[in-house]
Amino acid sequence: MNVRSDSMKLFVSFLLLCGSLWPASLRADEPAISVTASSSVKYQPDMAEFVTSVSATDNDASKAAAKVAELWKSLQQSLRAEGISASDASSVAYSVNPEWEYNRTTGKRSLKGYTASHTVRVRVRDLDKLGNAIDAVAGAGAGSISGLRYSSSRFDAYRTEVLKEAVKSARQDAQVMAKAADGRLGSVLELSYTAQRPVVPVMRTFMAATPQAAESTELQPGEQEVTVSVSSRWQFFAGKGK
Repeated sequence: MNVRSDSMKLFVSFLLLCGSLWPASLRADEPAISVTASSSVKYQPDMAEFVTSVSATDNDASKAAAKVAELWKSLQQSLRAEGISASDASSVAYSVNPEWEYNRTTGKRSLKGYTASHTVRVRVRDLDKLGNAIDAVAGAGAGSISGLRYSSSRFDAYRTEVLKEAVKSARQDAQVMAKAADGRLGSVLELSYTAQRPVVPVMRTFMAATPQAAESTELQPGEQEVTVSVSSRWQFFAGKGK
């Protein structure tokens, strides 16, 4: 993990505060220093999730539902075998819909049957199990696998770390400004921040239901990065002796 203060992006301005714009605790003629700074960290993801579904078609709606129930049961059993808990393989959609066929000659449509579909979101907390989990749902009859995303269980810890670094950088730069202006820095008047979540590429794939491959599927996640930007205002006292 490599944390860096992004000094090249630092924007610093020296402002005389107006009492009508800033808190009432500041006098209209009281000067302050305004600083923005940012910090970022790169890290490797340790979790992933994807969406998969099973479907079945029959002339009878109840039979289509029964078929997809069997496929769903097989899919869940396959995931349990790979160490994926029931809470990490939750239902996100279920439907039973009629399928219609249009006859161009008569200009009418006729009922072909019914399609039942059950969709689950699978969360893999150990990336070493990701390939096997994908193979398991494919072998269980999944018709599609899509929306593969990577994430980190330590994201909040990384965000907190770079937030501290950004505040530290802002204070250091404010102190440099105060000294250069022949004064000293006072207390912080205001702090705010924004955190930019990592841009996570979404892998969209389609996989027909086929027997499980002899070799396990292998996937390689890319490095991710979180950036925090801090805006701050500090009291400024002119003259070193004051």
